[in-house]
Amino acid sequence: MEYRKLPDLHGWATLKAVVEHGGVSEAAKVLHVGQPAVTKRLRALENCYGLALVQRVSGRLRLTPAGEMVYEFASQTLERHRLLRQDIGDLAKGKTTLRLAVSIAIGEHLLPELLLQFSERYPDYRIDSRMAYSRQIKTDLVTGRADMALIEFSPDHPDILVQKWQDDELWMVCGANHPLAGTDLLPVEEMTRQNYVLREARSSIRESLDAALHAIGVEQLPVAMEVGSTEAIIDILERGRHVSFMPRFVVYDRVATGELYRLKVTGFRIMRTLWIARNRGALNHPVAEALIKIILETIKASI
Repeated sequence: MEYRKLPDLHGWATLKAVVEHGGVSEAAKVLHVGQPAVTKRLRALENCYGLALVQRVSGRLRLTPAGEMVYEFASQTLERHRLLRQDIGDLAKGKTTLRLAVSIAIGEHLLPELLLQFSERYPDYRIDSRMAYSRQIKTDLVTGRADMALIEFSPDHPDILVQKWQDDELWMVCGANHPLAGTDLLPVEEMTRQNYVLREARSSIRESLDAALHAIGVEQLPVAMEVGSTEAIIDILERGRHVSFMPRFVVYDRVATGELYRLKVTGFRIMRTLWIARNRGALNHPVAEALIKIILETIKASI
């Protein structure tokens, strides 16, 4: 395999800057180099691949078909390199920092209180948390980019150890001034006649909902909006024109205070489990053990 003619990262970064900032002079400012240096790097990159990567059209630089391919590959590679540097930096911090991945709903509603308790009790430890879709979190655990995760499904992989956190349920909810508010029991067929605001298709909430609906022969609900934030969905529900399915831990307090109303559907419930997941290579992580201790104590206190 030929390695002598590989481009360097500076060439890729230069092409990326030219494309994303609109030209050579703009790229030079961002990269803190002169315009001749930008031009030289572009020429070196083109010599490496043997084809023109940019061309001038109506006075502006445009990517050629080869340039499109190189730009896409360079962007992905530079991002992976950034993440690699970050992960190596995390590794250098040793066992006093935990890389925690959480699903979006958990990150918005359950994580803040856990982090506050943790920082008060363990000031010498640090948690670096990231919110992501559960499928991405599984990948991060397997590849070692995350030490531990709090998620809404149990990932099936030999390198991941899962531990039950708590039971959950998706509740059908509406605003207090919605026409269905106060309904005792909703027939299944009536459920399909409502206007829904739901989380997006890749979310764990949506995947749980779609699977449960499929099990009772309902293939699709009338979805008026898909929103990537549970808090934004709650704001929309309070206007009184839509219904949704939301995790119990998200809406329990608002149902209790009357801001939202829980709609019960005849013969239909969506039970779920929240999980603590860990990379098997990080089972002896003291920060993870400390956080899990707080999580379990919180569960006991709520029983």
